[in-house]
Amino acid sequence: MSSLSYIIVIIIIISSALNFVHSRTLTETTSTATLDVTASLQKTQNVFSSSYNPKATPQAFNQQKQKQKQKQTLSSSSSSSSSSSSLTLELHTRTSFLRPTTHSHGDYKSLTIARLERDSARLKSLTTRLHLALTGILQSDLEPLGGRGQEQELDLQGPIISGTSQGSGEYFSRVGIGRPPTPAYMVLDTGSDVNWLQCAPCADCYQQADPIFEPASSASYSPLSCETKQCKSLDVSECRNDTCLYEVAYGDGSYTVGDFVTETLTLGSASVNNVAIGCGHNNEGLFIGAAGLLGLGGGKLSLPSQLNATSFSYCLVDRDSDSASTLEFNSPLPPNAVTAPLRRNPKVDTFYYVGVSGLSVGGESLRIPETAFEVDSGGNGGIIIDSGTAVTRLQTETYNSLRDAFVEGTRGRGLASTKTNGVALFDTCYDLSSKTSVEVPTVAFHFPNGKVLALAAENVLIPVDSTGTFCLAFAPTSSAFSIIGNVQQQRTRVAFDLANSLIGFSSTKC
Repeated sequence: MSSLSYIIVIIIIISSALNFVHSRTLTETTSTATLDVTASLQKTQNVFSSSYNPKATPQAFNQQKQKQKQKQTLSSSSSSSSSSSSLTLELHTRTSFLRPTTHSHGDYKSLTIARLERDSARLKSLTTRLHLALTGILQSDLEPLGGRGQEQELDLQGPIISGTSQGSGEYFSRVGIGRPPTPAYMVLDTGSDVNWLQCAPCADCYQQADPIFEPASSASYSPLSCETKQCKSLDVSECRNDTCLYEVAYGDGSYTVGDFVTETLTLGSASVNNVAIGCGHNNEGLFIGAAGLLGLGGGKLSLPSQLNATSFSYCLVDRDSDSASTLEFNSPLPPNAVTAPLRRNPKVDTFYYVGVSGLSVGGESLRIPETAFEVDSGGNGGIIIDSGTAVTRLQTETYNSLRDAFVEGTRGRGLASTKTNGVALFDTCYDLSSKTSVEVPTVAFHFPNGKVLALAAENVLIPVDSTGTFCLAFAPTSSAFSIIGNVQQQRTRVAFDLANSLIGFSSTKC
């Protein structure tokens, strides 16, 4: 072989190494994880049990208020510097206050299918929002229904933006609205920026767990004028008698429309004044019990932005659990957190993108180009982390690689998948009815800084019924981005270090 040919061969080898994660490279993670089948199935039965003991109750909110030792009042409207004060409030699963019954859901499988249907609607709303941003369609360019200037109409026809479509929010916080505070369940949503709740008088309101908020009962309720920076920050707004109207619409036709105001929010033991929030008088959709939504996205109107928070974190307990965890603002990253770069898409500021360099299954890295997880110059690609999406979605080619490696790994441990008998969006399922526990290949995310997040077995295989069917909790997508869903985040504290553009994962830190 000539010297030139030898050099060319070396260049090809190096180029291949830079563009692909080799399929036979062992990672530092353990190759298997243990799934406790018996415990997982017991949880599916406990959800329908009369002994299920939800923690999210009005009494719990009142007890939390009584325990506070010192009232802390913060203002979010005038300070341009970050607040160093820490805020903490409890976080609850949907089932902890909307307990499923055999009447509302015949069994756990029907409950699972309902969840997955909500999840599909959620995905549609997120991808549509990104599509509008990438195609340059400005939401403010769309006309209100019936044209501008109709002051008597609250019906604004806007585009579709991200949110808790069809009640897809699975995690809620108990928040006090107004002064004195009226407790209300609010959906936690990192895919939205606008905070809102249903308000009286209702032209059209869906059913919620608490009484509808009465603005007249709050001494801190204050409408925003059309010239305020908060009103001008809305994607869709309209003016009526110099007061600001807002609209947030969702991918399935659900929406909320009403007055854009400032209010006092009570978060745990602290009260925050002058928070811009939508007071919805016309609301449509199956939001399932929640009074409204807390937007935790990266936009100007999100709660973290209005608090001038340097960070926030949450820990998502198992969705079938009756226990609570916390949502925290301005708390430091846990010292042993696995960190990854927190990135943004210049085309849309709401979503939080994670710097991912690869995936591994069973200790072997998948042959996936790193560009599969990067945002390109047009704003496509990348992988976001989202509290409202349940199942992690991967680009089809990436998903196929992960699924095939997982199936091969389970086959080597005596487990045969039943791909032809999938459940809803899951195409790879297993009959574990005769097992008490099984070893499954470890699935791990790899980050550019060399850190590795290995998922617990319960975050990879989940029960879809109470009889022993477990499915791989990932799904393919043809949308412009991938999503790390909340099934993969459960039992992990996820911390967003906004000041240092880092995201941290701390397992079992609930």
